[in-house]
Amino acid sequence: MTSNGHHHDAPHCCGPGFASPKDAMAAPREKLLYTIGLYTGSKVDAPDYLATVDADPASPTYSQVIHRLEMPNKGDELHHFGWNACSSCHGDASAERRFLVVPGFRSSRIHIVDTADPRAPKLHKVIEPEEVIAKTGLTAPHTIHCLGKEIIISMLGNAEGEGPGGFLTMDQDFNITGRWEKDLGAMKYGYDFWYQPRHNVMVSSEFGAPNAFFGGFKLEDVGKRYGSQIHFWDFEGRRVEKSYDLGTDGMIPLEVRFHHDPASTHGYVGVALSSNVWHWHKNGQGWQLDKVIQEEPVEIEGFPVPLPPLITDILLSMDDRFMYFSNWLHGDLRQYDISDPANPKLTGQVWIGGMLGKAPEVNGRKVAGGPQMLQLSLDGKRLYCTTSLLSAWDNQFYPAMDDQGSCMVQIDCDTENGGMSINRDFFVDFGKEPKGPARAHETRYPGGDCTSDIWL
Repeated sequence: MTSNGHHHDAPHCCGPGFASPKDAMAAPREKLLYTIGLYTGSKVDAPDYLATVDADPASPTYSQVIHRLEMPNKGDELHHFGWNACSSCHGDASAERRFLVVPGFRSSRIHIVDTADPRAPKLHKVIEPEEVIAKTGLTAPHTIHCLGKEIIISMLGNAEGEGPGGFLTMDQDFNITGRWEKDLGAMKYGYDFWYQPRHNVMVSSEFGAPNAFFGGFKLEDVGKRYGSQIHFWDFEGRRVEKSYDLGTDGMIPLEVRFHHDPASTHGYVGVALSSNVWHWHKNGQGWQLDKVIQEEPVEIEGFPVPLPPLITDILLSMDDRFMYFSNWLHGDLRQYDISDPANPKLTGQVWIGGMLGKAPEVNGRKVAGGPQMLQLSLDGKRLYCTTSLLSAWDNQFYPAMDDQGSCMVQIDCDTENGGMSINRDFFVDFGKEPKGPARAHETRYPGGDCTSDIWL
């Protein structure tokens, strides 16, 4: 690693990332984290920003925000973001993992951030929503992945904020080149996606219509303005090949994750409202999809229906041995051994905030929200977790977040026997930010991470 925090990719003839997941696991420890600082929808009248967090235990500023890159406009609702290049570009010596693509989920404005100085990123380019809509007819940018020379972004809305959305593409100079897909098939809504090129497949999920979820959650919208389908795509043909409607057992499927092993056909989707996890794989005749984890709602006083756990994020360790997911409403974060992909075994659980009242404090600090966005170290030993979901939903379910802000915690993971414990030395309190209480969301590392990198 260089003194400024960048990872040197070896050998020097190659491009960004790593030759294999095994090589990624042997990379140097992450020393910097990037995460979103959100003010949209809060009481603070200020733009959202990209926060740089010191994650080096040997540093005097460990567990602190050391830099804030403020966006030029208010009201973006920064949410998910991603790299311009990943391990899928490893064979391209001209490629470089340097720029972050940071969309405004609510504004549909796309920011390009230059991390040449990884401790102090700078704004490189802004693509205004008018250009996004004129060139694609799409809004509400969400997940970002690189496709070699292309960057693809899932877009959840049409120009009016309704489904089904689609996929935007841009080149490595960050010029919008149009729409990626040729045929959406039965897709009603968009959300997350992941691809596995060796099997010519992409999988995508369905959240709902931006006009529905940006206003907060309404139970009467379920089944009408929220999705329940998983789509398997002909990746090269850029068209939906098979859609699975999970029905009432699959209400609001969110994050999708293939194994990191590029030869594997195994993958998972976390279903938020139904609070279950589905596993897929090729069985010889085609794709097989089965529910492998089911959680139960809990009756709590003052809530009109039994409170679902609400699985909001899910990820796999780089060696495909452990799966982690967050229950944002109940407040627990779980670790499962998935050595047998079709039979996950619960091996660890920690509590962070939540509405069940089991962990109102972490490391002596009050927590508003519950475990939400996750990012795992490449070696699988450190899991970072933030507690904000979406501003309107934060305000609806965790109104205290307006005064307390959210936080980032680190969970130490036992990669030998399984198990988790909250690290006592790491706690980033976004309630103490200079302009007022902020909300942290997705997290990335300069050297790549467990939800950015895909192998060809």
